[in-house]
Parts: sequence; C-alpha cells; structure tokens
Amino acid sequence: MQQAWGPGAVWLGERLPALFGAQDDPAGFEAPAVLAATAKAHAGWRAGRTDRVLEALIPAILEQKVTGKEAWLGWRTLVREFGEPAPGGGAAPTTLWVFPAPEVWRQIPSWAWHKASVDSKRSAAVLRAVEQVDALEAVTYGSAIDAHHRLRTIDGVGIWTAAETCQRALGDPDAVSYRDYHLAKEVVYVFTGEREGTDQQMAQLLLPYAGHRYRVQRLVELSGHKRPRRGPKTTFQDMRLI
Repeated sequence: MQQAWGPGAVWLGERLPALFGAQDDPAGFEAPAVLAATAKAHAGWRAGRTDRVLEALIPAILEQKVTGKEAWLGWRTLVREFGEPAPGGGAAPTTLWVFPAPEVWRQIPSWAWHKASVDSKRSAAVLRAVEQVDALEAVTYGSAIDAHHRLRTIDGVGIWTAAETCQRALGDPDAVSYRDYHLAKEVVYVFTGEREGTDQQMAQLLLPYAGHRYRVQRLVELSGHKRPRRGPKTTFQDMRLI
C-alpha cells in the first residue's frame, strides 16, 4: 500500500511505477557472457524514470569534471540552503529536502555558488538550463534521441551530461556516459582485461547491444569488477578556500 502527501502527491502516485522501472522493457537483451552472472544476480534491475528533467540535469552539471566528493558537496549545500524541507510534518524524514524551484535557482547569488564549491562555468550552465525549463521538461513526451539533441543545444551540456540526465529523467536504456573519467576504462577492462580503455574502444564493444547500452554500463558498475589502480587518486580542490 502506497501513501503520499503534500503538493504533487497525486502526480507522484501516478508515476511511481515508472520511477521503479515499470516502463523499462529489457526484451531482446542478452547480457555479454562476461556479465552473465551479474545480470542473473540483478535480474530485477530496471531503468527507472523520474520525468523531471531539470532535477536530473542540474546535479549532472554539478558533477562535470570534478570528483564525486566535490559534486555532492555542491549539491547538498545548494539544496539544503535554497530548497525546502519535505512536506509531511513528522511523517517525512528530517533529512529529506525538496529540489529548489526554477525561480529560486535564478536568484542564487555568485557568492553562494562559491560557498558550494561550484565554479562559474558550471553555475552559468545551470542558469542557462533554468531559463529553458519549460522546453526541457517537454522532452519527456518525445523520443530519447530528440531529448539528447535538445539537451545538447544548451551551452555547457555535452554528451556526458545529456546521457546522465536521460538515464535518470527518461530511464533511457541506451544512454551511455561517454567522456566519463573512469567508465571507458572499466568497461574495456571487464570485456578485454586491458587497463587503459578509450571511449572509441568502449563504443565498439557496446555496439552489439545497441538499444541496451546503458543496461550494459550499469551491469559493469554492478559487477564489482575494478581494474587495478596504479596512480594517485584525483585530488579534491575545495574552491571555498580560494
């Protein structure tokens, strides 16, 4: 039995099945042999969709070319300062916050972005996206291909950011996160054992799974197979100290 409360309760109730992957159809997908055991162990995994493009796009922009630690610091800081506590009184977790409305993002001052360790390039991309919010949210009614093209018309949104957004907002099972810092190396390592894979190699390896390439990406992530690390970890540069 599901229960929802507050503004948007009916909207969420209607879309809850899709959020948990009810619209994702893995028919015709056969996992690569090297990932067969992982696919069996996670046979119930589905690509869910939120139908909230801006809510997926802004975190993806914040994750561009920084460490995960830095990205989540920025996200947490901005949402906690400019969002609102989730409705529901005592029924809602006190740590749950609501994504700021578009008009709130427009009003965030430059010093607040700096406080959140978000550089001017990423904050400017966020603001450009917010100015096109209506057109962006409309992509949920079209094809995934059109959504990728529409997202990439925004200055500062490239192939990686568009893919990450479509994975989350549209549940696109074919959206591969090309130009990711680690992904190509991990995928190539799982398939071939080579340590220094490239996007071009990954694209060739995933080509037979067209239509389900994000599904393969996710299986690689779920497999636990990690190539041996030989170099130093990427350092976290705290912009707040600059």
